[in-house]
Amino acid sequence: MSAPPADRLHPVAFWFLRHGETDWNVQNLSQGAVDIPLNETGLAQARSASLLLRGKGIRHLISSPLSRARVTAEIAGAELGLPVQIDEGLREVSFGVQEGTPMADWGFQQWVDGLLTPEGAESFPALTARSVAAVNRCIARPPVVLVVAHGAVFRALRGAMGHEPNVRTRNAVPVWCEPPTDGSGRWGVTYAD
Repeated sequence: MSAPPADRLHPVAFWFLRHGETDWNVQNLSQGAVDIPLNETGLAQARSASLLLRGKGIRHLISSPLSRARVTAEIAGAELGLPVQIDEGLREVSFGVQEGTPMADWGFQQWVDGLLTPEGAESFPALTARSVAAVNRCIARPPVVLVVAHGAVFRALRGAMGHEPNVRTRNAVPVWCEPPTDGSGRWGVTYAD
């Protein structure tokens, strides 16, 4: 299979799981690359998600290295009987100087639109290229693959799948991502609950 353009996903269906809740999620703070752990709700969400993923034919489980995603993946892996593989490319975006600040206090939509990149942050186009490359590495394995990562990573993937990118991804609810079959270029994105 030849390599797709940098912003194009291979046409292979996969599961995506955003990590469970953290205290910073509750406070609506920009987590970015700060390694904030799951809270008790997040641990419970990860356990619930792992039950939803049983019987889905998942053969590979690849996670971001950040603990909130890795622990979510480890909980799912224990339920599915799979080891967790790590791909650094699934790491959440760095928001630079905005990390730890309220999401509403800075131009998040402008960042998604590629018009603003906070000091020390990764741009949205760079995040998209990195996220697509990471998922393409993941889904090169025999299907079905489960990718466990982050909200901004999935925003980038949503854009690459032909959807409005700036939509909040629910914590620890599996999302089935299916390539288009109708020539529209728009992937199917279906929550498993």
